[in-house]
Amino acid sequence: MNLPNRLSLLRICIVPLFVVVYFLPYYWCAFVAFCLFILAAATDFLDGYIARKYKMVTDLGKLLDPMADKVLVCAALFCVVATNPLQYTNYALPTKFGVILLAVGAMIIISRELLISAVRQIAASKGVVVQANLYGKVKTVFQDIALPMIVLLNAAGVQAQGLHEISLFWMIWWWASLFIFVVAVVFTILSGVIYLLQNKKVFSN
Repeated sequence: MNLPNRLSLLRICIVPLFVVVYFLPYYWCAFVAFCLFILAAATDFLDGYIARKYKMVTDLGKLLDPMADKVLVCAALFCVVATNPLQYTNYALPTKFGVILLAVGAMIIISRELLISAVRQIAASKGVVVQANLYGKVKTVFQDIALPMIVLLNAAGVQAQGLHEISLFWMIWWWASLFIFVVAVVFTILSGVIYLLQNKKVFSN
């Protein structure tokens, strides 16, 4: 097994550790979970870069890399929907809005991934190679920024327990997380639509 495939496996192995740490009720756990997500996302960049530069692309890698990405993103989405870190503020939007936003965003992101996976499988059965588009890569970047930022809001929640408000730092972080997550969802929809239009020949028959 070559290095890129080992990095993909490492990303998969980090996911259960990330989930366990995320749900521990300690202030520092949010920071550890944040770092674990960043580490896992970094392996996503590294395995692709190494595989392309040193011509180490394999069939196993083509399976492991996208699967590892989906496992990581889905795990993070499930965690934040379950805990709703966006609730920890009195000066932003209502608590229910936060959980609705996260749930709808998670549904869109996961549905897009399932749909694109189905398209790729159909295309492969017809001998058609489908290429990722630029919007999909931008979507991934925004997801990999938004999700760890929302994860880190758990630290604000622990800090704010028993208090009437969170600090200005966390307030700014809250709004930035919300904005970037919305942008990620928008690019998720946009990249999915463009992907389908670019590969409509797969459904021509």
